Amino acid sequence: MGTYNIPRNVKGEGRILFIFTPKSMIYSVIGLAIGIIFYFIFKIVGLSILGWISLLLFAAIGWAIGTMKVPKLSILKFTKVVYGEKIDDIIKRAILFKKRNNKIYVYDNKEVENNDR
Repeated sequence: MGTYNIPRNVKGEGRILFIFTPKSMIYSVIGLAIGIIFYFIFKIVGLSILGWISLLLFAAIGWAIGTMKVPKLSILKFTKVVYGEKIDDIIKRAILFKKRNNKIYVYDNKEVENNDR
């Protein structure tokens, strides 16, 4: 008798603590590191509660960048263009765009008709 693979649902197995994917965990830690800097700045000034709020806010922003996709909002024009793409991919693309001095290269695969003959 042969062996057969039984399909199973593996959708949630790549998650850590149910809400973190590995990518969102990395972005959350980066946001947490930025939040720690602001926490110490606010703690020096004497506003430690505001420091904790900034720490949690930056960690939540990091998680959102690593997890969420851009929703389609008919009010905002740019969301129609990037609808359904991950936020971190859009940020990476924007950084590369600025790095290349705001140049867009368009490659056209159509053959050019030569009317000189």
